[in-house]
Amino acid sequence: MRRHPCRPARGTRFEALEPLRQGVRRHFGAVAKDVARGLSVRHDHGSCYMAHDFQAELAFLGAESSPAFVRAPEGNGCAERFIRTLKENLLWVQSFDTLEALRHALLAFRETYNTTWLIERLGFQSPAAARQARLSPAALAA
Repeated sequence: MRRHPCRPARGTRFEALEPLRQGVRRHFGAVAKDVARGLSVRHDHGSCYMAHDFQAELAFLGAESSPAFVRAPEGNGCAERFIRTLKENLLWVQSFDTLEALRHALLAFRETYNTTWLIERLGFQSPAAARQARLSPAALAA
């Protein structure tokens, strides 16, 4: 999960790059040419994600653009469900005086969600445990 707080009316293709870079830095150690080769980034057809700048950044990183299917609501369903979870467990139960306070709360929620939440579709594992199992040497050799 990547989250980057911004003023809602001002989200741009450049704002969309920040969560991408955060995720690449966290999982690959740096933002560099071809560092994320083999990564597929699922996104909707929003103008931020279809913009040349966003697509060029994906190409630079070596990641593949994977737009959701048009008129296939289940593609956005996972993201919508996660946003609902985020609202119910953080945004509707806490107030934030500054964007910086919101950013810190989102980072803490990300850590808690990824390491402790047990997700049914992942076999009742946390997202971090499922990712680790997928990336383990035995799983990669199979």
